[in-house]
Amino acid sequence: MAARRPLLLICDVQDRFRTAIYGFDQMKNTICKMLKIAEVLEIPTLITEQNPKALGATINEVTDLINPSRHLGTFSKTKFSMVNENTKALLEKDNHNMYIVTGIESHVCVLQTTLDLLKLSTKPDVYVLADGISSCNKPEIGISITRMEKAGAIVTTSESIIFELLGDANHDKFKKVAGIIKQTKAQTAEALESLCV
Repeated sequence: MAARRPLLLICDVQDRFRTAIYGFDQMKNTICKMLKIAEVLEIPTLITEQNPKALGATINEVTDLINPSRHLGTFSKTKFSMVNENTKALLEKDNHNMYIVTGIESHVCVLQTTLDLLKLSTKPDVYVLADGISSCNKPEIGISITRMEKAGAIVTTSESIIFELLGDANHDKFKKVAGIIKQTKAQTAEALESLCV
């Protein structure tokens, strides 16, 4: 994994969706865990907000964990995909060849983002975290995951991608990462049980 240059994408995790999205808190906990890992492993981030004037800003739990020095930006959008006129140039930079996708909704913005990422000229690896995405209706999750996998995305879990990023127990950040995994063990189990259908 030494050649991997990941970017963590957080799609539309906004205040207005708190009560509308199935398993919102579990998904949020996975994203927050990934942000803590991103801080330790120095992984940059990019956030989008769908029509924030109507749907509100990204939730505080997420924004409080963003490291401004590695954050590529928070972009407002009306297009469903995170790949748009404001972000495409950033996403096609060849210093990122691995995208880790989280957020909502799995069958709309996450799906269209994943399909568009797979079409980028840089031919990146696109990982979708099954415990880090959701929709208003639970059955949409599994259907969208099947479609994303068929299109070429790698669907995995947060813990799996974390260990894949480390690659070796001798990694100099292993103890810090292991500590975060231990601290979030119960939340991880809850997210897997709730979201991985």
